[in-house]
Amino acid sequence: MAAPDIANTWGDIRQGVKDAETLIGQKQYNMAMIKSRQVLELMVDYLCDNASVAEEDLASSIDALYDYQWINKTTCEHYHKIRMLGNKAVHEGNDDAYDANQAYHLLSQEVYTFANEYKSKKGRPTQRPARNRPQGGRSSGGRGSSGRGFAGPRNSGSRNPRPQSSSTRSRRRQPSRGFSFSAVDLIRLGLAVAVIIIIVVLVRVLNPHKPEEEKDTSASAPTETFAPMTEPPTTAPVSVETMPETTPAPVYKISADVLNVRSEPSTAGEKLGSLENGTIVDYVEDYDDEWAIINYNGTQAYVNKQFLTHD
Repeated sequence: MAAPDIANTWGDIRQGVKDAETLIGQKQYNMAMIKSRQVLELMVDYLCDNASVAEEDLASSIDALYDYQWINKTTCEHYHKIRMLGNKAVHEGNDDAYDANQAYHLLSQEVYTFANEYKSKKGRPTQRPARNRPQGGRSSGGRGSSGRGFAGPRNSGSRNPRPQSSSTRSRRRQPSRGFSFSAVDLIRLGLAVAVIIIIVVLVRVLNPHKPEEEKDTSASAPTETFAPMTEPPTTAPVSVETMPETTPAPVYKISADVLNVRSEPSTAGEKLGSLENGTIVDYVEDYDDEWAIINYNGTQAYVNKQFLTHD
């Protein structure tokens, strides 16, 4: 089987991401999750074709790509999350806005990773190492009952199937043991030693020892006798003003996995960047019931209010 045309595949993936964002802007959340799953299947199909992997369904294909080291653990978990949200939209009619935005944000992140890493991998060996498979794999409700469902089944006869015997699966690569210094470790160690030396020098310069002639000579000085005071001096009471208590301003954080920052209060506005879950933002004020204004990279920008929380 000929390798897939990456130009056409990449064009379909980019168009699919734009379609998913448009559907969210139109509040067609169910269709947006289905579109995200379709784009995911395009990426998985392309990677499986290059890795010579043939599986029955999308969940098994994702696990195989992880086992053969074509994708890392984080990408594997994101793929399964998008897949499950798409399945829920198809089979249960899920139309939740949060789920649709989560599927879109995860997809956008993985499409970026795909563009910069995976789409350029070819001819990589497919020896499967031992791994702890992340949650959300085949036992999480894959496409077994409905087939591939979205992009159609792959021609499994054109690929080399994964080894299935128990003896093959039992041969697992043991993690390498031992310890060795890399060039980066040596540089860090050298920097740490240099910092310690600089601190010691600064302490000696700022706090020099007293010379011998300046030592305390109070023991040899004559003792003067003072008459005891009969009355203590009278001092006026000092009034302490009570400072008014101030209420600290609330701290706003991102509650979504990844939240886009836009130049206008609309999903059609220019995307200025994105913020990860738990990021503290410089909140300015609410723009309307849906959007909030924040300070982002020295300018005011807009984010979706439903993904902001505050203490």
